[in-house]
Amino acid sequence: MAKRLKIRQPFSDKILDIFVYIVIAIVFVTSVYPFFLAIVLSFNEGLDGMLGGIYLWPRKPTLENYEKFFTDPEWFDAILVTVARTGLGTVLTVLFTSMVSYGLAHRNLAGRKFYMGVIIFAMYFSGGIIPYYALLRSIKLLDSFLVYIIPMLMNLFFTLVAISFFQSLPEELEEAARIDGAKELGIFFRVIVPVSTPLLATLAIFMAVQHWNSWYDTAFFVRNQSLATLAYRMMAVIRKADVRMVSAAAAGAYSTVKTTSMSVQLAAMSIAVAPIIFVYPFFQKYIISGITLGSVKA
Repeated sequence: MAKRLKIRQPFSDKILDIFVYIVIAIVFVTSVYPFFLAIVLSFNEGLDGMLGGIYLWPRKPTLENYEKFFTDPEWFDAILVTVARTGLGTVLTVLFTSMVSYGLAHRNLAGRKFYMGVIIFAMYFSGGIIPYYALLRSIKLLDSFLVYIIPMLMNLFFTLVAISFFQSLPEELEEAARIDGAKELGIFFRVIVPVSTPLLATLAIFMAVQHWNSWYDTAFFVRNQSLATLAYRMMAVIRKADVRMVSAAAAGAYSTVKTTSMSVQLAAMSIAVAPIIFVYPFFQKYIISGITLGSVKA
């Protein structure tokens, strides 16, 4: 048997590889460590955490921060609103965006150029927050749960991507279904949707993350605090200094309070990020294939 020839790597390439690995390690540590430290602090007593000096593990381990989070009505309502918004909003956005894109993918659609022009114009130009607020007020969406859902029913960027994807599908699929007597809705749900899994999964994960992390619409368009989202609650904690907790930290051993607003906020952040971390690996293959569907074309 012929011996395999081993190609010796030049010394300069080895040095370059070592340098690249070191840079990757530094970037990884600087990216992951802040989140790791937040988790560690969320399992540590809030008052003790304010003293600093915690780096790798809790100094005074406790579950009081998470207990405070789940027993506080405001935090619990916020996570329920966020879950409902993410679930309903993601499903409806995927459905609406894909159906509109499927219709616009047909070049013989009446008024197609006009619709495409409106979509492209809306992607590059925005009226601003004041006209948008006036629009939402005119259609009575302010201070309503639907303000989280209806304005995001159609994602313009993914509409163009989906149009390109649907146009790349063989026309024979639709023709065969029409010969069998299928209507347009039947063709879409029974023929097109099953072969569009990468596109729909990519759209779903991106919209789910956007809904889950959104806070600005609560800040600008919702006054009813029972409709506040988890992300908005966390932003409010960051912006608002809790004087009572700072005083309790100064009192130290004389205080019976073990949690602070920041420690509860760290627990909330850990809970908010956990679903994305656990769900992403299952959608990774769809995301990679979905974002490489091809160039966007009208």
